[in-house]
Amino acid sequence: MFYSLTGKIVKKTLSGFAIECGGVAFWCQASELTLASLEQGKNATVFTHLNVREDALDLFAFESEAELEWFRLLTTVSGVGPKAALAILSLYVPDKLALCISAGDYRAITKASGVGPKLAQRVVNELKDKVGTVSGESAELSAVDSVSSSDSKSEAVAALTMLGYTQTDASVAVSKLDASLSVEEMIKLALKALTKL
Repeated sequence: MFYSLTGKIVKKTLSGFAIECGGVAFWCQASELTLASLEQGKNATVFTHLNVREDALDLFAFESEAELEWFRLLTTVSGVGPKAALAILSLYVPDKLALCISAGDYRAITKASGVGPKLAQRVVNELKDKVGTVSGESAELSAVDSVSSSDSKSEAVAALTMLGYTQTDASVAVSKLDASLSVEEMIKLALKALTKL
């Protein structure tokens, strides 16, 4: 119903903000990342999603179209409502979320408030094939996808996660390496790259 709103931010709280457009102020719920980008008293443009429930009309707003698309995609997963989707988007910008899902890193998603391991696994399983349609095919996403098709690269990622690195970071580091290297060499080179981060 509303694609975007442009106006003055007249009030801002920890969970949302009011944006005045043509003399009417709309209350919008937003992720922490979107809220951080807005200043009270300044003009802004936000992209919106109207969630219609039996007892309420909730307006959600995002600083970018990519964040809005991810919100819509996350809410298609069974068990992920608007609050869980906002919690996930409060932690990760769209590109980072795409990498986490592409790498199968459900543990990263469990860091979001109210998202347990089962729900995080469901998000990864249901959205893994849809990441490219929302985020586009970046070189980094393609490289991370290639890790799962290589047994030696998968072993190197598993070893790095055992050492405490996230699956996402380990997948990105290993994806940049030559598949003909031994698993041990991959681990050593990936560790060098990861320690520079």
